[in-house]
Amino acid sequence: MQDEDIVEAIEDAGFEAEILPDSTVSQPKSQKTLSGQFRIGGMTCAACVNSVEGILKKLPGIKRAVVALATSLGEVEYDPSAISKDEIVQAIEDAGFDAALLQSSEQDKVLLSVTGLHTEGDVDVLHDILKKIEGLRQFGVNFGNSEVEIVFDPEVVGLRQIVDTIEMESNDRLKAHVQNPYLRAASNDAQEATKTLHLLRSSLLLSIPVFFIRMVCPHIPLISSFLVMHLGPFCIGDLLKWILVSMIQFVVGKRFYVAAYRALRHGSTNMDVLVVIGTTASYVYSVCALLYGAFTGFHPPIYFETSAMIITFVLFGKYLEVLAKGKTSDAIKKLVELAPATALLLLKDKEGKYSGKKEIDASLVQPGDALKVLPGSKVPADGVVIWGTSHINESMVTGESVPISKEVSSPVIGGTMNLHGVLHIQATKVGSGTVLSQIISLVETAQMSKAPIQKFADYVASIFVPIVITLSLLTFLAWFLCGWLGAYPNSWSAESSNCFVFSLMFSISVVVIACPCALGLATPTAVMVATGVGANHGVLVKGGDALERAQNVKYVVFDKTGTLTQGKATVTTAKIFSGMDLGDFLTLVASAEASSEHPLAKAILDYAFHFHFFGKLPSAKESIKKRREEILSQWLLEVTDFSALPGKGIQCWINGKKILVGNRALITENGINIPDEAEHFLVDMELSAKTCILVAYDGGFIGLIGITDPLKREAAVVVQGLKKMGVHPVMVTGDNWRTAQAVAKEVGIEDVRAEIMPAGKADVIRSLQKDGSVVAMVGDGINDSPALAAADVGMAIGAGTDIAIEAADYVLVRNNLEDVITAIDLSRKTFSRIRWNYFFAMAYNVVAIPVAAGALFPFTGLQMPPWLAGACMAFSSVSVVCSSLLLRRYRKPRLTTVLQITVE
Repeated sequence: MQDEDIVEAIEDAGFEAEILPDSTVSQPKSQKTLSGQFRIGGMTCAACVNSVEGILKKLPGIKRAVVALATSLGEVEYDPSAISKDEIVQAIEDAGFDAALLQSSEQDKVLLSVTGLHTEGDVDVLHDILKKIEGLRQFGVNFGNSEVEIVFDPEVVGLRQIVDTIEMESNDRLKAHVQNPYLRAASNDAQEATKTLHLLRSSLLLSIPVFFIRMVCPHIPLISSFLVMHLGPFCIGDLLKWILVSMIQFVVGKRFYVAAYRALRHGSTNMDVLVVIGTTASYVYSVCALLYGAFTGFHPPIYFETSAMIITFVLFGKYLEVLAKGKTSDAIKKLVELAPATALLLLKDKEGKYSGKKEIDASLVQPGDALKVLPGSKVPADGVVIWGTSHINESMVTGESVPISKEVSSPVIGGTMNLHGVLHIQATKVGSGTVLSQIISLVETAQMSKAPIQKFADYVASIFVPIVITLSLLTFLAWFLCGWLGAYPNSWSAESSNCFVFSLMFSISVVVIACPCALGLATPTAVMVATGVGANHGVLVKGGDALERAQNVKYVVFDKTGTLTQGKATVTTAKIFSGMDLGDFLTLVASAEASSEHPLAKAILDYAFHFHFFGKLPSAKESIKKRREEILSQWLLEVTDFSALPGKGIQCWINGKKILVGNRALITENGINIPDEAEHFLVDMELSAKTCILVAYDGGFIGLIGITDPLKREAAVVVQGLKKMGVHPVMVTGDNWRTAQAVAKEVGIEDVRAEIMPAGKADVIRSLQKDGSVVAMVGDGINDSPALAAADVGMAIGAGTDIAIEAADYVLVRNNLEDVITAIDLSRKTFSRIRWNYFFAMAYNVVAIPVAAGALFPFTGLQMPPWLAGACMAFSSVSVVCSSLLLRRYRKPRLTTVLQITVE
């Protein structure tokens, strides 16, 4: 059909139509950017990280690429229309590293593990079942791994329906389970540790005979006489060492050669290059010396055991490093383990009544499902209680140690422990939407991020290996030329037979002892442990940069309402300055405030409701709630033209008359006079730290309401503690000056900024930042997001289940001010540990390289053999990781310690 035919058909239907030029036709939008998490194996130092990041960023369609050494993970944002995940994996593998996709942000793509796939016939059965499922877009079966990757339309078919269909259609021969990407990552960690251990065992089993042939056997006459026997031109002992070491060098050590080759091919250098240079130099020299002795009769010393022991020690160090790095990610593993494996799904009959229950995989729970939670079991998903009462321990997620009472309509968090009663809950959030998943995601993002201090290690790593190789060559040339020119006695090199071998051993020691790994691991391992420790204490850090900034905080700005105070405003006084009845006054104000979302409005509404209906309602909580909603709709007056005035109050019309409810500024701006009696009463209330709400109706002042918001019990002690830590507390509020100063005096804050509009709080932050000071803002994340974003360190306190507050750098899950001190203290302890790590890593290389080069030999006669240099190198990176692991022993500072108070 031509375009003209379409136009004619539309016109025949009675409508006008024209053909638009091609340029005006909207082009289909490119697919949204996807985020993929990739497992990257084989990275040893910061140079490897830089190499992988550099290669990824050059690929077409890559928007962002971040690689973390400590977690061996890469996070890549890419355009799926320009590049596929398989091409990304291939690019990483071409760079010399192992790679695999762990998880993708595609919501409709899932990897299922299938048990029962034993034969090709089983695969065919699975194919036939999947083809019949409506809404399944595509699938791919991996018979070797017993996995199937499916892409489905969630609007047409649910994941649980797919899994159930596979089981039913196969008569329970095939069972499908959703794979947890975190468990897959843990499995990969275990595989890497097992693989390294296998190589270490092989190297050790082959190195021990080499060591015995060199060091022990010459002292056992029978064995010694056998080893010195000749087989052709070679001694049997030398031949055995050659064979054993060749297996270590090229079979066990193959991984070093492969990694070094790929690194050099992409113009980068890493630890593998140093190991290959050192061991190859020792091995090649020994082979040449062996052949030279066989054909000339002059036998120079051979050092086969040197390369064997270097590889063995390096593998031993790598194995310890893999184990230690695994410990640094314990926090995420513990969080993942909080989620239960199964859930009890309540089944409904045709009449909608619960008729039974079925145990299902927890990952198959869908929003709206009714679930049964037994005493002593974990809540399988976020939801609300629909039946039953109990207490739930939420400490594992929120850090709140006291069990929380739960009843009908109470929210529950997935992964928390039900203690006593049976609960029926309705799932509201599942999968990545749950609080637990968001916490895991936050911690993981923080561990992937790079602290600014890491740039130093990245720079050193980029020049480290070339410098070490240069120093090694200079060491060789210096010793060799000095020996050739007779600058040192021949007795020095007599044991090595000549100055060439003597110089070569120093040169190999320099190459082998230098360790770039320790520098690369100094920051990320400490940040990993710190973010995990913070999560255990209910302090969620969004990145290494936030962690670094928090250590230098000079000012902490507190919002008053809901931060320093409990956020539970209650009316204490209602005073009328007109002839109006108190009940009518409260009804009028409650009607006006019913449309407002401000916490003070809720307090007024509750007070008025209580005043009118106390003792007239049924006792059951559910009945009260329903009855209250009915009463409010009938009792409150009709309101028109309602408008909220930020920082001032509200205005609206009731019975055709204008009503103003708000602060002094709102009343005076509208030209309404406040009587002297009311003014005196108002001042007294403000001086006693109460907030006064003034009410004007039909152009005249009619009364005021006094509201108090109690301070948090720990507020004054925390403020004092911050002062002891050298941090200057500031309070900012939209309240009037008298109330603000009364509250500030009670908590011990001298610097007060009052009558500040919500937008003006950010200006207060910027004024404090003018002299270069680091400013932290502590707020509830509701109306202070601009200030949280403007601060160097934004801390959202009392976030509870709402942990995805964009503006905050720190999310303090509990509504407790002590966590502000914990956040700053954790940051200081972490970066103190990082500085120690850098000191150890730098000091090690600064001291070890000159010693290996023979700087002490002329004075002490001590020479570091290459195998010992290899051992030192292996343990240097392990020591840095173990240093970071000490942060796991972190304990929250007790306020008595911070205040230096001695409790009798």
